Amino acid sequence: MEEMATDRIAELKSSRLASIDLIRGAVMVLMAIDHVRVFSAVPAGGSTADVFFTRWITHFCAPAFLFLAGTSAFVYGRKHQDLSRFLLIRGAWLIFLELTFIRLSWTFNLDFVHYEMAGAIWVIGWSMIIMAMLVKLPVRVVGIIGLVIIGGHNLLDPFMRDLVPTLGNDVGAALWKVMYVGFFAGPISFGADGPNLIVLYSIIPWVGVMAAGYAFGTILPLEPSRRNRLCYGVGIGSIVLFLLFRGLNLYGDPWPWTSPTDGGDMPGILSFLNTSKYPASLSFLLMTLGPAVLLIPWLERLRGAFAEKVALFGRVPFFFYLLHIPLIHVAALVASFIMYGEVSSWLFANHPMGAPRAPGGYQWSLWTLYLVWVLTIVILYFACRRYAKFKSEGKAWWLKYL
Repeated sequence: MEEMATDRIAELKSSRLASIDLIRGAVMVLMAIDHVRVFSAVPAGGSTADVFFTRWITHFCAPAFLFLAGTSAFVYGRKHQDLSRFLLIRGAWLIFLELTFIRLSWTFNLDFVHYEMAGAIWVIGWSMIIMAMLVKLPVRVVGIIGLVIIGGHNLLDPFMRDLVPTLGNDVGAALWKVMYVGFFAGPISFGADGPNLIVLYSIIPWVGVMAAGYAFGTILPLEPSRRNRLCYGVGIGSIVLFLLFRGLNLYGDPWPWTSPTDGGDMPGILSFLNTSKYPASLSFLLMTLGPAVLLIPWLERLRGAFAEKVALFGRVPFFFYLLHIPLIHVAALVASFIMYGEVSSWLFANHPMGAPRAPGGYQWSLWTLYLVWVLTIVILYFACRRYAKFKSEGKAWWLKYL
């Protein structure tokens, strides 16, 4: 039995489970919508369905990506002896890139003194560093730790309501911002000469998501019918829990949903889906991870040219990420010139979290937003295809960190 499991893991490593690459590829494609939106000045959600769902559909990206990053770590660890070292080095590398190359890609300015952002790549990096220690524990223990973090961190909500207004800029406050509170308590300032760090993605609960994904990796070597049953169970169970907790406002999100008749400012269904992402609530994670896991058995059977193109992005996700932000930023400069006859200076502000309000009259239509997004994805496809070929033929040790 042990030999069969080992053989199955080796098979997974060589064949790259199609559903994983498809989900990861879809995540990258959807994520680009929100990053185009940043430069379009279209608001992050709203009370109308078109704007709300333009933002909402991208909520699936971060949870699925961190969860599958944990799963990939599990598979890597069954084929290599240096898992902890790999996670530690790659985590530190991701944090460095977030604060340098990715920050520059977002802003196209060199004002490092006044603005830094701890975004998705930052939290993936720190989660990997923490996982470098956790993976020394039994897989089941890592999974329990992940589930406890995901399911239990909203117990802090009442405490946070009183704590956040009192947070200053001392070491203790900085730790709260990095670990849990995030940007709601303001930036972390490193003295008069900066820089100011805005924590968009706090470490909790995202390290819990990666830990749960690591334990989920034990499902992948199973016989397909059993694996599919477990995916259905996890996926449907998560969705049911989301509907129960959110529907009755029992637990799992700091902001209860309301209908307009109850004093809410958006339609009931939009309010129901408007869960907290910063920090990611239990409701938010159940709403996003449940469907992602549920799709795995179906996606595993999906074939054809379109599926292969989407899966390509999932095979080189970090290359896609590093390339897509500067490409979108350049596309925004071009779009600004075409639409307004000039390149708006606002496009060189401290995006995505430190920029001022867009100048009057500057806001793209949703049609323009989606057109720029499609053109960007087409360009990225050819770049990623070329890089995937280069990576598959390359033997350099550093390629595994990209």
